[in-house]
This record gives sequence, structure tokens and C-alpha cells, in this order.
Amino acid sequence: MNAQTGEGRMATSEINENTNENENENENENGSSSGEPSNLSVRAAAATVYYPVAPGQQVNVRRGPNTGSQIVRVLPEDSRVAIRCQTRGETITGPYGTTDIWDSIAPGQYVSDAYVKTGSDGFVTIRCS
Repeated sequence: MNAQTGEGRMATSEINENTNENENENENENGSSSGEPSNLSVRAAAATVYYPVAPGQQVNVRRGPNTGSQIVRVLPEDSRVAIRCQTRGETITGPYGTTDIWDSIAPGQYVSDAYVKTGSDGFVTIRCS
């Protein structure tokens, strides 16, 4: 499993608290919501978290969540990636443990979570559909 620190992760409770505060601010004097997205919702959607790949590693980016998939590019050392979604795939052992979680960093581009420092042994974002 990944033995990682919590570096670079957002606290869900902070997001929930701030979202609730902004939703309350969007209610009009009749107590109904304006239907407009809160400023926090827009900021949260725009905020992208980047996770570092293992130091000193060039990481293969593959077409699918397994080593049999075509390599589409190679991430250079000291890269940081934004994870769009995560899925289960081939089990891989890397610097951050052994896992079957793969991170989608772009459409049709996957890296093993064993090479990404997410700070968790499990999923840190939505599952890929």
C-alpha cells in the first residue's frame, strides 16, 4: 500500500464548511436559494491539485490502467500531475507501495498511483467512469 504523507491534499471538511457558508449567503430574503453557483463553488472547480511523482523517476504514461497498454509519453523527473479521476487496474509496486489504483491525468492517459505521492493508500478523487 502507499505509505504517503498528506502533502498537497485539500481538507474536505474545510471545503464543506465554506460551501455551506456561501450557500447561506446566496439565499435571498425569502429564504430561497438564488440558483447561482457560490463563489466558492466556482473557485473549487477552478482549483487544481497537483501531486508530485516519485523523486528521481521518469514515469510512463499509458493509454490504459495496465503495463500492457501503449506508452503515450514519459513524465520527466520531478513532474507534478493533476489527477482527473482514478480507477482500478493492474497491481503495480513502486516507490509509494503496491496498489491497483491508476490515476488518469488526461483523457486516455494513466499512471500508476504507486508512482504518485497522493498522501493516501486509497482514492483521493472521483472514480473514472
